[in-house]
Amino acid sequence: MSDKHYIGSYGNSIPAIKESLRLLGVEIPQIMLPNQSIDLRKWAVVACDQYTSQRSYWKSVEDEVADSPSTLHMIFPEVYLEDSDKEQRILSISNAMKEYLEKDLFETLLPSFVYVERTLGTGVRKGLVIALDLEQYDYKEGSQSLIRATEGTVLDRLPPRIAIRKDAILETPHIMVLIDDPEKTVIEPIAGNISEADKLYDFDLMMDGGHITGYRAERLETIEKIADALTGLADPQRFQKKYDVGEDKAVLLFAMGDGNHSFATAKAYWDNLKDSLSEEERQNHPARFTMVELVNVHDESMVFEPIHRVLFQVNPKHVLQSMEEYYIDTEQHFEYVSFNSKVKMIGCYEEYLQNYSDTHNIHLIPYNFLGEWGILKISQAKSNIEAGTLQGFIDDYLLNNPEVTVDYIHGEEITAELGSQEGNMGFLLPNMNKNYLFKTVIVDGVLPRKTFSMGEAHEKRFYLECRKIVK
Repeated sequence: MSDKHYIGSYGNSIPAIKESLRLLGVEIPQIMLPNQSIDLRKWAVVACDQYTSQRSYWKSVEDEVADSPSTLHMIFPEVYLEDSDKEQRILSISNAMKEYLEKDLFETLLPSFVYVERTLGTGVRKGLVIALDLEQYDYKEGSQSLIRATEGTVLDRLPPRIAIRKDAILETPHIMVLIDDPEKTVIEPIAGNISEADKLYDFDLMMDGGHITGYRAERLETIEKIADALTGLADPQRFQKKYDVGEDKAVLLFAMGDGNHSFATAKAYWDNLKDSLSEEERQNHPARFTMVELVNVHDESMVFEPIHRVLFQVNPKHVLQSMEEYYIDTEQHFEYVSFNSKVKMIGCYEEYLQNYSDTHNIHLIPYNFLGEWGILKISQAKSNIEAGTLQGFIDDYLLNNPEVTVDYIHGEEITAELGSQEGNMGFLLPNMNKNYLFKTVIVDGVLPRKTFSMGEAHEKRFYLECRKIVK
């Protein structure tokens, strides 16, 4: 096939296809991948915001990677955020990026997308690595931007991330962004337009991360089809009919799935940087964009997992007493029942679910500490979902008890294990129906933070592709 069939053949000119994608908030990135000398199993590591209470996981990663070139040396695992060597870690990240570039460890692709197939226990998740325009994103409450957060952004989480990005010359994404494409017009058809010759990588990820295969998607025909399909999803009349909303609701095309705070960090950094640039420089500066993996919320392998909570340095009896006071003060009714085994709790919980299946304002939340299991029952709940009902209390409790900390945990077993340790208390939250996500965000605004997770921790996106973010 001749070069004229590839988007990269246009060089520095901007064809109509690029202009139409820019209107959709999409940029075709120039992606960098490790060269053939790099062991990709050691190169790719899971998102930095996973296993945040399990140093043993990250120690195992460090042992496996050792001194090999790896994205581990380019990220800041959040389990270490409270350690005293924060500044040294940030400096090491910047130095690793420079070293990898100086040693010419990357191969740079022509401008293209990358089609990804990730084999998980739930099936094969299909994704598309693209770049999104930060000018089309606003994480503030009430945002009507084309790219939107699905959960509240905690501004206190941004400064250490911004400190990393301001000194970084590369980015490597763990962000997954969702589209609501039930007819599967954007990502899924790409599989029919690639061949073995397009394969970029194909290997098993470390630490039970499953298998990943990536293909370059650079043919003009493929990119035109992607642009046309996204344009269809972004059509205002189609959007209003699909979600049964009026003209006062702006089109939501891209919704944050994983990595909301990393995307918000890129946005905050860009907003600071662009003030020093001319209007012409702002148009195409690489920091204006950030790389993500696009995933269809209707992908069969996509499972929304709840994100559970664990409180640390608490007296559980005091927590329960404070809950009663909080929910009374907020005009919600609170009670709890306790058991001496998980089995008994589960039996009661299932019975409660049957009894209250048609009641929307009663929320049931299992908890555990030491040898006790129990169920919180909050009726006349002010929030639409259990995560909101619980998070309201947790935020209030942390404010009044500064010695207490909270972590957000992926997986029931880990939550139960941590919750059972002395001085801790765990809370288990139910699944959220993924089909309601877009409409909920469009109509009600952002969800409570840490409401859902797209799969278990080991199923999160692994860092792999890179891109320059400096001129």
